[in-house]
Amino acid sequence: MSNRRTGRRPGDARTREQIVAAARESFAANGYEGTTMRGVAAAAGVDAALLHYFFGTKDGLFTAVMEMPVSPAKVADDVLSGGVDGMGDRLARRFLQLWDDPESGPALVGLIRGATSHQPSAELIRDFVGREILGRIAATLDRPDAALRANLCGAQVMGTALLRYVLRAEPLASAPAEEVAAWLGPTLQRYLTGEPPDRPVG
Repeated sequence: MSNRRTGRRPGDARTREQIVAAARESFAANGYEGTTMRGVAAAAGVDAALLHYFFGTKDGLFTAVMEMPVSPAKVADDVLSGGVDGMGDRLARRFLQLWDDPESGPALVGLIRGATSHQPSAELIRDFVGREILGRIAATLDRPDAALRANLCGAQVMGTALLRYVLRAEPLASAPAEEVAAWLGPTLQRYLTGEPPDRPVG
């Protein structure tokens, strides 16, 4: 009969902290694209397999470094799952669900507040969200202005987040989520699939 112990290995928590610290330095110095799992492992003095054990992917590692309550890539999967039709409504409802959640909401508010006062954090979030959410939304749109449309969606939801959850502007702050989604969804859908405005002449 084996006497091998199961469960978390001794030192796992400290090792995880070392990896997160090394990853934080790498993301700050090299950005999201320039950071590799192998490079972080070398900087932390651990085997690269440990990074996959703790975080799964670079996305998971970045989520841990930024102390995000949920992976933006997972949010993108949820929003993109039904195709372009109805994407605006799904984006609005998923966004409100996350921010209204008593666990993820406060963490997201803290993340936004931190980004507004810490430029490196703001740049990392911009690059990551641009790639993993807005970039993936743009890739589903068969239009030459797809990137602009996706960015307009991002501006709309982040503006809503700032007013509703950070600044607590009334009556938006206390409006029911269903009502906010009903207003927000069609606007997002128009950005995604509506006809572009006439360009000014001259």
